[in-house]
Amino acid sequence: MNALIDFLTDPWQLPFMHRAFAVAAIIGAVCGVVGVYVVLRGMAFIGDAVAHSAFPGVALAYAFEGNLLLGGAAAGVTTAVLIAFVSQNRRLKEDTVIGVFFAFAFGLGIVLVSTRDSWTTDLSSFLFGQILAVSTGDVWTAAIIGAVLVLVVLAIGKELIAVSLDRETARSAGLPVFRLDLTLYILVTTTIVMSLEAVGNILVLALLITPAATARMLTERLWAMTLLASTIGCLGSIVGLYVSYTYDLAAGGSVVVVLTGLFVLTWCLAPRHGLLSKLVRHPDAKPLAAAGR
Repeated sequence: MNALIDFLTDPWQLPFMHRAFAVAAIIGAVCGVVGVYVVLRGMAFIGDAVAHSAFPGVALAYAFEGNLLLGGAAAGVTTAVLIAFVSQNRRLKEDTVIGVFFAFAFGLGIVLVSTRDSWTTDLSSFLFGQILAVSTGDVWTAAIIGAVLVLVVLAIGKELIAVSLDRETARSAGLPVFRLDLTLYILVTTTIVMSLEAVGNILVLALLITPAATARMLTERLWAMTLLASTIGCLGSIVGLYVSYTYDLAAGGSVVVVLTGLFVLTWCLAPRHGLLSKLVRHPDAKPLAAAGR
């Protein structure tokens, strides 16, 4: 019992862990909310593309000794706008356009980095995260930006779902499809850039997608999925930090491993859609259920 109490209380004796827990909880919750719409739209690739498209902006900011996160945000938003604009041409599928800009942006980042003689801690922290080094100002910045993002998502959530389910029907109903696409891309970009300092460029996609995918296995309702994804992202991030502190492991990687572990457990044990449930279900249960609808 004492060991459990020590496990729970020891990290709170360190001020930098207070800040790490706070920013992890905020980012985990916000990524869960925004990630729901990314998962439902089947556009997980956009998260990876935007995360990597921020790379040249960071490299350029580093070369000119500017703010790395602002540089990444500018590059990410620019790429998101270009993707939203080009993907309106229905001749090309959305994932194709994303792939084109993803490859270009990351290639440009590599070219920019190759012009530098050294690889410093600042740039590597952007790639791998440095959640234990966040300041009080970083926590407040994440809280304010996160609150704005969640409010925007809640305000236009129904419209985003309508566009995700059937773009042509949404367009014929008078919904501004292009503006909604653009808004979603910018929401995703802002969420990713906000999360970079915590888990880094390489791992941020897991924080955006995994909690929402886990929630998707548990419910069909949008409001429940959003609440679950936010809770899973928040709690999973905190547990990941505990694991990191206890076993002296990389914080960002530990968060992602914990979230992935929760997803695997849910995939196996979910009451309705889990693997175990499907294995024990009677073979005739599915046709009978379908006939009774």
